[in-house]
Amino acid sequence: MPGSLRLSLVTLGVEDLGRSTAFYEALGLKRSPASTDDVSFFDVGGAILSLYGREALAADAGLDGAGDGFRSQALAWNLASSAAVDKAIVRMVAAGGRLVKPAEKAGWGGYVGYVADPDGHLWEIAHNPGFPLDADGRARLPK
Repeated sequence: MPGSLRLSLVTLGVEDLGRSTAFYEALGLKRSPASTDDVSFFDVGGAILSLYGREALAADAGLDGAGDGFRSQALAWNLASSAAVDKAIVRMVAAGGRLVKPAEKAGWGGYVGYVADPDGHLWEIAHNPGFPLDADGRARLPK
């Protein structure tokens, strides 16, 4: 339905665009030709991941760019198995991410760990048997 809420694009404010772009490219993402010297765009399976200077993003929103620590959000990457979660975490750390919490069984029946990207953006890497993946690897809510 037109006008329905959809997550189209996630923009991460980053300190060093080149470093952050290299991190996501090391995970297999391809920088879009729509990218410029000031912003990197990546197709992430139906949505767009955007990397933009932290100060510029804050200024665009009319906010102070200072601040760090827990940001009260996490991006999530759902995978088909616990083994895939372990492999993804190793890959993210090898690309320059920081292990925040090793993967472990979760009380809700899944398997989850956390990695921070080079700017501290938190990624939850999970296998959630309650959100099956479709043929394109996208998590789907049960109907």
